[in-house]
Amino acid sequence: MYRLSPLILFLLLYLGTSIMLRDFYSVPIAVAFLLSAIYSLIAPGGTYKERLAAFTGGIGDSTVGLMLLIFILSGAFAATAKAMGAVDSTVNMTLELMPRSLLLPGVFIASCFISFSIGTSCGTIAALTPVAVGLANATGINVPLMVGLVVGGTYFGDNLSFISDTTIIATQTQGCRMRDKFLTNIRMVLPCALLLIIVYYFIGRDIEPMGNISEYNFFKILPYLCVIVLALMGVDVIIVLVIGLFSTFLIGTLQGIFTPIEWLHKANDGIMGMAELILCTLLASGMLAVIREQGGIKYIITKITRHVNGSRGAEMSIAMLVVLVNICTANNTVAIITVGSISHEIAERFGIDPRQSASILDTMSCFAQGLLPYGAQVLIAAGLAAVNPVYIIPYLWYPMLIGVAVVLNILVRRPCNTEICNNNINI
Repeated sequence: MYRLSPLILFLLLYLGTSIMLRDFYSVPIAVAFLLSAIYSLIAPGGTYKERLAAFTGGIGDSTVGLMLLIFILSGAFAATAKAMGAVDSTVNMTLELMPRSLLLPGVFIASCFISFSIGTSCGTIAALTPVAVGLANATGINVPLMVGLVVGGTYFGDNLSFISDTTIIATQTQGCRMRDKFLTNIRMVLPCALLLIIVYYFIGRDIEPMGNISEYNFFKILPYLCVIVLALMGVDVIIVLVIGLFSTFLIGTLQGIFTPIEWLHKANDGIMGMAELILCTLLASGMLAVIREQGGIKYIITKITRHVNGSRGAEMSIAMLVVLVNICTANNTVAIITVGSISHEIAERFGIDPRQSASILDTMSCFAQGLLPYGAQVLIAAGLAAVNPVYIIPYLWYPMLIGVAVVLNILVRRPCNTEICNNNINI
C-alpha cells in the first residue's frame, strides 16, 4: 500500500480537508499536488535518485507535453474569442434561434455528436465550454451544471467513436473488431444518453433569458464555427486550435475590435489563466510516474486478480482494474494500455466475449477519467469556465451513469457461451 501513499496523501490533503471544512477553495489544489509530489520523492522504497528520475521522466512524457500544448492553445483561443465578442454573439444567436426548452438537451447532443465525430474530448471541450458558460450566465443556469453537461457529453464520443484512441486500443488489446465492440458498447450507454436528454429537457424547459437578447454579429461567430467544422473533418486538435486562434486575430483586427498588440495581450492573458492548470498537470504527472515506477499499478493488478472466480467476477475485476489504474495515471488511454493485456488473459481464461471485455475497458476508463478532478478534461473545462474543478464533478451525470450501466450489465446480463461468442466474432 505504501506504493500508493503519494496519491492517498493528495486525496487526504485536498479532498479530505475540503470535505471536512465544506469548502473546496480552502486548500489550493496546486499546493496539495506540490506537497504530495515532494512526498513521492522521499517516500519509502527506492532511492531518491530513482524517484527523481521517474518524476522528471513523467513530467517530460510526450502525452503530458501534448496536454500542456492543448491547455495553452485553449486558453489563448478562449480569451481572444471572448475579447472579440465571439462568445456573446454565439450565445445571443443560440438564444434567438433555439427553443428555450431544448437549450440544455441541445448543448448535450452537440457535445455528444462533435466528440463522436472527432473521437476526442479535449477539442470538444475547448470549443463548447466558453459558449456553455455564456449561455449559463445569460439564462441564470448553474455554471458547473452547464459545464458538466458539456464535459459529460464528450465522453459519449470518447467511448464510442471509431477514431477514438481508447476504442482503437481497447479493441486491439482484446482482439475484436471496432464495429463489434461498438454494437456491444452502445447497448450499454445509449440508454444513459437518452435518459439524460429527457432529464435535461425537464430541467431546462422553463429557462428564460435574463434581460433582452442582444443582436449578434455572424462574423464574430466564425472562430467557433471554424473550430467545430475543422474538428468534424477530423483535423488534429492542435491544428484546429491554432487555426481557431489566428481566425480571432484576422476577424478581430479586420473589424477593428482590437489592434494586433491588444490581441497579443489577450492571448497572453488566456495562457496565464491556465497557469494553475499547467502546474497541477506537471506535478500530478511526476507524482503518478513515481507511483507507476515503484510498482503501485502492478500492486493493484495483483490484488484485484488474486481472487477472481467466475465470469462475472472476472468482468468486475477488469472494470476495477482499469478504474484504479486510471486514478493512478489520470489518463484513460494509458490505463487501457496498462491493463489491456492482462484483461485479455482474464477474458480468455474465464470465457468472456472479447467484445464485452473491450466495452468494459473503454467505458469504465471513461467513467473514471470523467470523474477525476485532476483529469485533463475536467481541468480544461474548469480553467475555461474559471470554476474549481471539484464543483463540476457532481454534475458529470453521463460518466456516472455509464459506470452504473456497466456494473448492471455485468450483474444481470446472461453470461456469454465461449464457443458461441467465438463463432460470432471475426478477429
